[in-house]
Amino acid sequence: MIKINRRTFAAGSAMLALAPHTAGAQNKKLLRFVQNGNLTILDPIWTTAYVTRDHGYMIYDTLFSTDENNEVKPQMVDKYEVSPDKTLWTFTLRDGLEWHDGQPVTAEDCVVSIKRWAARDAMGQKLTEFTTELKPVDAKTFTLKLKEPYGLVLASLGKQSSNVPFMMPKRIASTDPFKQIDSQVGSGPFIYVNAESKPGEKHVYIKNPKYKPRAEPASGLAGGKIAKVDRVEFIDMPDPTQQVNALIAGEVDMIENVPHDLLPLLKNDKNVQTVNWNPLGQQFCIRFNHLTKPFDNLKIRQAALLCMRQEDYLKATVGEPQYYKVCTAAFVCGTPNGVDLKGDLLLKPNFEKSKALLKEAGYDGSPVVLMQSTTLPVLTNTAPVTKSLLEQGGFKVDMQSMDWQTVVTRRTKKDPADKGGWSCFHTYAIAADILNPISAAWMVADPAKAWFGWPNDPEMEKLRDAYAKETDPAKAKDLAAAVQVRAIDQAQYGWLGMWYGPGASRANVKGWLKAPVTVLWNIEKA
Repeated sequence: MIKINRRTFAAGSAMLALAPHTAGAQNKKLLRFVQNGNLTILDPIWTTAYVTRDHGYMIYDTLFSTDENNEVKPQMVDKYEVSPDKTLWTFTLRDGLEWHDGQPVTAEDCVVSIKRWAARDAMGQKLTEFTTELKPVDAKTFTLKLKEPYGLVLASLGKQSSNVPFMMPKRIASTDPFKQIDSQVGSGPFIYVNAESKPGEKHVYIKNPKYKPRAEPASGLAGGKIAKVDRVEFIDMPDPTQQVNALIAGEVDMIENVPHDLLPLLKNDKNVQTVNWNPLGQQFCIRFNHLTKPFDNLKIRQAALLCMRQEDYLKATVGEPQYYKVCTAAFVCGTPNGVDLKGDLLLKPNFEKSKALLKEAGYDGSPVVLMQSTTLPVLTNTAPVTKSLLEQGGFKVDMQSMDWQTVVTRRTKKDPADKGGWSCFHTYAIAADILNPISAAWMVADPAKAWFGWPNDPEMEKLRDAYAKETDPAKAKDLAAAVQVRAIDQAQYGWLGMWYGPGASRANVKGWLKAPVTVLWNIEKA
């Protein structure tokens, strides 16, 4: 069993110097929120980073959203129609939609936004493959023409998490999807205040007075997005101990995630509450770089998976069994596509077989460059576990520590590992992102469209296409199982167990929605 030294914390104060803001934190119209990581990249299409996705939900809106029952509902769309042969979709925007600069939202804006999103997102890419034409008809109407019926149109346009199809003005959405946007104009319930925002310190948002929410009650990510505070500050506070102590002191109002070993500090404080806002949980992942040595070799990737043991990761990062689950289903245990792997892979290491595969593959001892994130507490201990396991299986490992935003930037590089590139890194996905072979970006195996790591497997793409076309749920589940088997056979990546973790807030904070994303509309301070 791998043993990682877990943190120990003094119960005494280790406060951040927030004293000048303490009075403001009690203001019912100000909400001070600490994300699970620092926000430095502001383009939610360019990156899949969840901190950037959360920023996106503050200032942008979506055509469709998903409620707490995982049903897709119209959001910016007022109504839509589908032709009898299910190949022509017509969407009409609702009245009163306006960009933050005062210009009306148009169908053309939405068409360009969809195209930019679809160039980067796995579900968007697959939707594009079935599309013959996407065009505006008039100021409020646009159409989507398909080659053949496609059952994931609404699920794609209502995608809940990274990448989210956020709508942007045409002039911004026209930006090359592989370059970052330089403007933060949206049509959502909050407006980004660039002049007051200081990356590394805070990001400031104010209520959009012209936003017209839907009439339905808020549910999940759908319904009426009613901003009940006038100002929100995202506070960059990397140290989890500072976060918890600042919450106890009333210097901040909400923390997105509390490290599991700090939860005892909150349980006996009547002024603080914990909230299980994402009951489906999250899945850990190790991602291999298929382009560079040593993981450009299938047998070496397979050898790496032979070293994995989910419980080692879960114990080192989460610790408490009530907050984690060993689960070998790529598409999440207990969900329609959740099927466990057969055998002991990912459960019990076979170091001798790993060493034999490495010898067979001609592994020359080239070090695995393993990127370790040090600023996302739940990920900090994953890389040391991997280093230990891989070394027991015959690998040489160069673990390089860096903050999460550096990982996010460096993982885009395709350079050799010894020239500033990388071999593997750890991340996680909320369950809502990985419930099927199309939404799960880690399953894309066309290197021109794939997520960082760039696997190349035409057979996998055939299976994903078949899933996308299948309308029978039983047959679709069988195809999802086949995708999972293919992914593990090709060692495309490794899934390393499920974890669950509450957020926390002051007791006077109400309205935290049950959703896979922490959103700040509907939140109020009593």
